[in-house]
Amino acid sequence: MTIHTGVHVIPASETQIILKVNGAVRRLAVAPWTSLLDALRDHLGLTGTKKGCDHGQCGACTVLVNGMRINSCLAFAIMKDGAEITTIEGFAQDGRLHPMQQAFIDQDALQCGYCTPGQICSAVGLIREARATTREDIRELMSGNLCRCGAYAQIVAAVLQAMPSVTEADAR
Repeated sequence: MTIHTGVHVIPASETQIILKVNGAVRRLAVAPWTSLLDALRDHLGLTGTKKGCDHGQCGACTVLVNGMRINSCLAFAIMKDGAEITTIEGFAQDGRLHPMQQAFIDQDALQCGYCTPGQICSAVGLIREARATTREDIRELMSGNLCRCGAYAQIVAAVLQAMPSVTEADAR
């Protein structure tokens, strides 16, 4: 069985959803069991968001949904229909790095780089939550994002460096 939308044919096993991804409205047809991670990577070609454990344990797939950080491997894409999604590809603007991206470079907060997109998304979300005031708070609130290379001290330093800039940018 197929569904005719007037534009194209969608197999009955797929659902049409709309996501606002990095500022652009995107329409896509996904199977009900498609994770948000797979929708971003496989349907939209946004491969900056990484698939690590695929069980919500490593944080490599962290994105912002309506400003809040989530593990995209644990959310079905259809659950986020109509949501605003920010991936690592949405942070740099007009050829300028986001303050958190620049802080990660300045503080040498990456080694292999695999976890970095999720770390940056999580760090920006953490600052927006306004619950971190100390190094210990940052460590605890970033504990869902693993770094196999062990760059934790530099990651905390990067978050501290970017915190004033991210807070000011969000206030605008």
